[in-house]
Amino acid sequence: MRPGRKTLTATAAAVGFALYRRWHQGWGATREEVRGPMPGDALVRRPHFVATRAITIAAAPADVWPWLVQVGFSRAGFYSYDWLDNLGRGSAKEIIDIFQDVDVGDLAAPMATPLTDETAFRVHSLEKERSLVWLRPDASWAWQLTPLPDGGTRLVTRLRVRYDLRDPARAVVPVLLIELGDFPMMRKMLLGIRERAEALGGGGPGSEPVPGEAAAG
Repeated sequence: MRPGRKTLTATAAAVGFALYRRWHQGWGATREEVRGPMPGDALVRRPHFVATRAITIAAAPADVWPWLVQVGFSRAGFYSYDWLDNLGRGSAKEIIDIFQDVDVGDLAAPMATPLTDETAFRVHSLEKERSLVWLRPDASWAWQLTPLPDGGTRLVTRLRVRYDLRDPARAVVPVLLIELGDFPMMRKMLLGIRERAEALGGGGPGSEPVPGEAAAG
């Protein structure tokens, strides 16, 4: 391939990735939700990666909340691709009582065992059935539940990550996991939460897709 063609191909790939990144960082969310404030926004300064995703659920916030607080490896799973994030064990399809009592400072959403500050977030703040913020030194993961007039819930989540680039060689894998792996896992997780909450919450109106949801499946 001639140098000019290589440059053109590289440029096209870069532009394509930038457009894809911009799209998936706001999957399912309205412009107002992407631009609007979320709990925990000030916790991670100058993040390299910010993604705001959202989904409409035909179940009340009280029926969505329990699925959030029990998230994690060796807990309920992540309702996503279990063969990737839960060692092949299926994510729970029921409420697990022992994980429902949550308080500020608790370790949450573990990615592996044992449950430590290196493998999990901590609960930074919460308002039961309204908002939940998980925090670790390099990232915040916030959830906001807004009740809808028809009895459903608008669930919005925002991930803010600051990469540790002091050692570029060691940063490659974590950066790739976020840049390439976060969206498919997060999309599947939101759909999994909706499926479970609607199944136990009675379903009904309120699950119409918003821009981004239908296109992404």
